[in-house]
Amino acid sequence: MERLYIDLGENSYPIDIDGGLRQSILDYLGEADQCLLITDENVDGLYGKELQQLLKEKKIEKIVLPPGEGSKTLATVEGILHSMIEGGLTRKSQIIALGGGVVGDIAGFCASIYMRGISFIQVPTTLLSQVDSSVGGKTGVNMPQAKNIVGSFYQPKSVVIDTEVLETLPKRELMSGIGEVIKYGIIYDYDFLCYIRDDFSEIINLKEESLKRVIKKCCEIKAEIVSKDEREKGLRKILNYGHTIGHALEAVTQYKKYTHGEAVLVGMYYEAKMAKTMGLIKEEYYQEIENVIRKTDVSLDIASFSLEDLVNSMTKDKKNQDNKISFILPSGKGEVKEVLLSKEEVVW
Repeated sequence: MERLYIDLGENSYPIDIDGGLRQSILDYLGEADQCLLITDENVDGLYGKELQQLLKEKKIEKIVLPPGEGSKTLATVEGILHSMIEGGLTRKSQIIALGGGVVGDIAGFCASIYMRGISFIQVPTTLLSQVDSSVGGKTGVNMPQAKNIVGSFYQPKSVVIDTEVLETLPKRELMSGIGEVIKYGIIYDYDFLCYIRDDFSEIINLKEESLKRVIKKCCEIKAEIVSKDEREKGLRKILNYGHTIGHALEAVTQYKKYTHGEAVLVGMYYEAKMAKTMGLIKEEYYQEIENVIRKTDVSLDIASFSLEDLVNSMTKDKKNQDNKISFILPSGKGEVKEVLLSKEEVVW
């Protein structure tokens, strides 16, 4: 088993990575008096009963959500909170988030506001959530106007990454996760980007050695960034590469056309084009970024969306400053920088 740590003082926690790790879920619950398992319909059909059986010696309730971004609403949160109150959860209780990024965001948010905060653990079941969203403590829900606009910074007690569960992941969801993997190479580690390019087929075919290496490396990078900047005052902003355009695409399509990872992939492509147009990177490096992104076979065609609609959505992004839109753009191999642009300056 690989173990990493997010170093945040009293909020520090481990990230464990191994095949079959879900079988050890009981070891992560400590002295919890009872547990609430939050998952979605897809994951529940695969692993819900198994986890309930593993946790049979604990008092456990389960909430199963419809899959997808449509569940990330305040109405969903309210329903969960009602169930928590009726179930008698206390400050010693614990939430288990079993699922992808949507489940993790909702479960973490509910944990952060119930009785002013109770413990929760992340058991991510998608590649995207294993390499990104389960680590770092961002929780939240969407509003019609903007993605993740309501939320909190709230760290889990632990992150339990079972690489075996990726074997049941649909290809589309796997490619969504690859989008975030590629992001780490572009923002922080050019050698890692080259590894992704050269070992791409091994990664997407879930070869154990390649898969564990990728997950560990992504978690190491995010752990280092979050440990230095938990609340996104500076360095952590680089994790938003591809997300300004990506979030806008999700919002204008009402979260129905793209998975989050697909939207980020498209966003990374166009934000790399912006960087090239602005002279931040050379054509050669831009081509390297484009070629790796195109390996995912995600469509990069956004001609059907008006630039005005996308930019108007971007103006509602929580990362903006001084009435300007915040972009994280490539500025060198394995390097990015924040660039603030007015609505009129946004072109690609």
